[in-house]
Amino acid sequence: MATANVFSRLLSIALPDRLVCEESNKSPAFTIELTADGIIPFPQIILRQHGREYLIRGDEIRLSATEPDGAHSYSAEVSPALLGPGEVQIQIEGCRKADFHQAGGADWIKTFRSIALARAPRPAAPRIQGGDQPVLYFGIHKHMHQPYYDAVDPNYWDGEKDSIFGSRGGPYVDFVAAAIRQYEEAGLPHGGLTCSWSGSLIEQLDRCAEQGRCGGRFSDWTREVRAVAHLETTLGNPRLDLSAFGHYHPLMPLIPERDIVRQIQLHRELIPETFGAPASNILFPPETAFHPRIIPALNQAGIQAVMYDSIHRYRTCKDYPYGGMSEGMLPPNPADQVNPPVSDWLRLHNVWTGSEIAPSLLKPEYLAYTDPDGVTHKIIGIPAERYIGNEDARGGFGALQYPDVFEQLYQHLLDHGGFDPKHPPFLLLHSDGDNHGGGAESYYRHNTARMIEWLGDDPRFELIGIADYLQRFPPDPDQAVHVEAGSWSGADNGDPQFMKWFSRYREPYSPDLNSWAVLTALQNAVHTLEDAEPDHPILSELTRLLLTAEASDYWYWTGQSVWDQQVTNAANRAWSIAGNELERLAGGGADRTGPTIFPPWVTPENPGGKQWGQGCLEDAPREGRVHSFVYDLSGVERVTLHLRSASGEQRIAMTNRGPYPCQTGAKVTAQYVTADLPVGLGDLRYFIEAEDHRGNVSRGALERIFLA
Repeated sequence: MATANVFSRLLSIALPDRLVCEESNKSPAFTIELTADGIIPFPQIILRQHGREYLIRGDEIRLSATEPDGAHSYSAEVSPALLGPGEVQIQIEGCRKADFHQAGGADWIKTFRSIALARAPRPAAPRIQGGDQPVLYFGIHKHMHQPYYDAVDPNYWDGEKDSIFGSRGGPYVDFVAAAIRQYEEAGLPHGGLTCSWSGSLIEQLDRCAEQGRCGGRFSDWTREVRAVAHLETTLGNPRLDLSAFGHYHPLMPLIPERDIVRQIQLHRELIPETFGAPASNILFPPETAFHPRIIPALNQAGIQAVMYDSIHRYRTCKDYPYGGMSEGMLPPNPADQVNPPVSDWLRLHNVWTGSEIAPSLLKPEYLAYTDPDGVTHKIIGIPAERYIGNEDARGGFGALQYPDVFEQLYQHLLDHGGFDPKHPPFLLLHSDGDNHGGGAESYYRHNTARMIEWLGDDPRFELIGIADYLQRFPPDPDQAVHVEAGSWSGADNGDPQFMKWFSRYREPYSPDLNSWAVLTALQNAVHTLEDAEPDHPILSELTRLLLTAEASDYWYWTGQSVWDQQVTNAANRAWSIAGNELERLAGGGADRTGPTIFPPWVTPENPGGKQWGQGCLEDAPREGRVHSFVYDLSGVERVTLHLRSASGEQRIAMTNRGPYPCQTGAKVTAQYVTADLPVGLGDLRYFIEAEDHRGNVSRGALERIFLA
């Protein structure tokens, strides 16, 4: 081969600008042609799409023509089904040396092109004769959070934190705004999403901006969100609904009512200061953790609607088809199974499920709770579909096969008469917005574009913001239902007992129970000072320590001392600051606050039902025991368990077993109290009442359990 004939430049490239995928939504075969001013010793083509590379070289590129002027043309056939919908980046290059391993940078000549691959045309959606086309509505919620990694020192920072925050720059800065802009540009009339930002995350990002942490990545971190915060749906609601939330990410079902309200209020004050738009009155509770007993607090805080994990609605039906051990939870307690049976149980395909779902229950409804005085409290509940949301969290459209999975729901609803025009089906896809596939750039950009394209092709499905749905289809408050307690599936499957935050509860010592006992004492101390002297100068610092210590993260990684110690550290700091003042209150008769009662738990979880054995479910004993923590600054006089059953009311004095044993060096910890339940009472309601030495009385929430 004469050196003079080796090419020096590429003269032309021929390839399609746009192709349409086959019915399988895979690319068709196509040809790439290139012409150079001489022989290309080593031609090569690289196709890039969705993070993958495909090489075409060697015998796959053939010489197709030579010209008298020395030009050489080459042709490459790209195999079918190699690519999927979306943009394909193409790098076409040649090496002036046949042995490219011996080549240097100057020996390579490159050019770049792209092809747009459109999805295959979708068959016309079937329409119902004689009426309007039923629509399946869905929404999206993204959650952003980082805890304080030192509950005592909000400014604590090190290289690990710099890496954690820095690697999430996209989700925290511009990814959400990118999705919102696509909804707006596509003209989706009701398209939007809700997004929750914890107060602890916002405060730390503000410090990053002020102090130049993470290489200055967050110097103007709210700019993009502020820019889209004014965009509205056709009903005038924000396309980006900034969810109500608990400021420091507390597990709301396990903290006092007044702290729930305060956590929401603090967050509500911070959101407009940060993003220039108000916080929503739709709440995403941390960990999707909900219990009916928190409804009065949510009402007090001005919350209109609360999101919850859908499985806890399914399990309250009288005919619920329990999925066994694969469900990851014990069978529902019969006391929770009070809602009417349904007939549309479905096992989804092409998505992992541990149990069957009932599509007819996927719609906002009023949820109800009755307190010890017989007063019923209600709030709108928004179902976040457990299994479909989990799949969406892997990366959005494509990771979740929207067309296939939503088609299953749609057809099942049609087959079972599940479309109510006044209350059409709605499900929420909820996930972390900054972790794994749900926090990837592709989720918010490319995969959002694919979702919008799909919606344009199929009018049976519509993305809608929660506020728009509630405005168009308000639920009936006279049709309130009961929902089982619990959280999202990622928290040990989100069981009704919140066992993710009760790890090792059957052992003589549990780090989680220790932290709850320490926190219970701190809550009472701060509340007592607040009630007696609301303007006390140290109250602000004590309150910050208390609310920070309520972060659910401090129970999440049980067994790691850095986390097991956090609540104790915050509490000890508070007692060090306020010890003398609290002693003065207790000794001077100024205590007007009743004992703090930690929400009770029962062992076994289903007396006379099933409990966990070694890799199996086994019969649980019929004898049940109620456990709780109680603390009062002036000392606890009595703790009484009130029982209400079909046979009447009775009271049982609870046994005070002394302070819960502590291995974290806590200065103060709550009293551990228990009471044995009578066997065979059936469907039971119960609550705890406690009195301190000064006659101040407190009552806990009304709970339910079935005693076989």
